[in-house]
Amino acid sequence: MSEKIFQPARESHEIFEASRLTGDATLEDLESIRRRTSVYVYEAPVRLWHWVNALAITILCVTGYLIGRPLPTMQIAEATDQFVMGYIRFAHFAAAMILTVGFFGRIYWAFVGNTHARQMFYVPVFNRRFWKEMIFELRWYAFLEENPKKYVGHNPLAHVAMFTFITLGLTFMLVTGWALYAEGAGQGSLPDTAMGWVLGLVQNSQRLHTLHHLGMWAIVIFMIIHIYAAIREDIMSRQSMVSTMISGHRTFKDDRIE
Repeated sequence: MSEKIFQPARESHEIFEASRLTGDATLEDLESIRRRTSVYVYEAPVRLWHWVNALAITILCVTGYLIGRPLPTMQIAEATDQFVMGYIRFAHFAAAMILTVGFFGRIYWAFVGNTHARQMFYVPVFNRRFWKEMIFELRWYAFLEENPKKYVGHNPLAHVAMFTFITLGLTFMLVTGWALYAEGAGQGSLPDTAMGWVLGLVQNSQRLHTLHHLGMWAIVIFMIIHIYAAIREDIMSRQSMVSTMISGHRTFKDDRIE
């Protein structure tokens, strides 16, 4: 086992003994400390992308909602003296551009990063064990299983959710969003050349707006469930979740085999 993860027994014993003699650690506490293991899962570019992505999506959802349903009144100044909706649209477009660059960077890192960096971009459809484990996770989240299982990366249910709502969902939102932006950019512009065909495929600008807006609500629902599940698992599954996306290390807090 890697020395980076586990300290030599003698050194660990000395640290534990110091904790027992000078602090309030009990023998049960010390035994719990000995069982804890850590695995480096998410590299720095993945963690950076996660938090930038989360911020960009939040800005996009808030500004996108206001673009679709503007505030009923703007009693700030005369219409000719304010640019509120212009600033909201600018924030939306800027966040979308950051999201686009970040997504392409994330795809790049899937090729050059570790194996966990690739998990989000595929689902092992023909792996029977994967689907069996996903059913178990559904039962665990429904409080029908007594104990959770250990996973270094995403568990199978989270794996499918990330692939569906992030890989496919963000792709859908970027394609429809840039197609809408192409309308304002005008014919012959780069956005029109790249995504103008989407408007022709949908055949109706309002329909494209509706699809993009529905996609936003799907992402919002996913974000709510994602945050709930991460906090829930951090508490109940005896393995780190939230802190893993900060430090990169998945910490297991007991000695169960799986």
